[in-house]
Amino acid sequence: MTTTWLTDAERAAWVRMAAVLELLPGVLDTQLRRDSGLTHFEYFTLAMLSEADGRTLRMTALAAQTNATLPRLSHVVRRLEGRGLVSRMPCPEDARATNARLTDDGWEAVRAAAPGHVAAVRDAVVDALTPTQIEQLTAITTAILRRIDPDGTMLDRS
Repeated sequence: MTTTWLTDAERAAWVRMAAVLELLPGVLDTQLRRDSGLTHFEYFTLAMLSEADGRTLRMTALAAQTNATLPRLSHVVRRLEGRGLVSRMPCPEDARATNARLTDDGWEAVRAAAPGHVAAVRDAVVDALTPTQIEQLTAITTAILRRIDPDGTMLDRS
């Protein structure tokens, strides 16, 4: 197999993308921890539940929507459950499955955290770009997601 090395332009783009992938989660996590006492993944979990019918999802569906393993998600949901933000119960359609449901306190927590999170996203990403660049970013990330997420799990959330 022959390696097709990156050109200087390709390498520059890749290094910058890798830097964004490395730095952005910390920026978002820091803001959410400071302002809401939630990690970015906890917020994301609550947000996915807030958008679901009845604010309830099977744990397997929630894991798919958050791109988490079931053990990681179970740990986070257990922590959120301990704070009264989520409750778990047997799935009525399949007793072998477990549902996670956003509680009223969880709904209030995600609603309270959302404005600060959106402001952080806007400050770190959106406001740094022109409207044309936003369109380009959408096209670029869609193309990448089609390669790395062939089932469209993450692409279908937008």
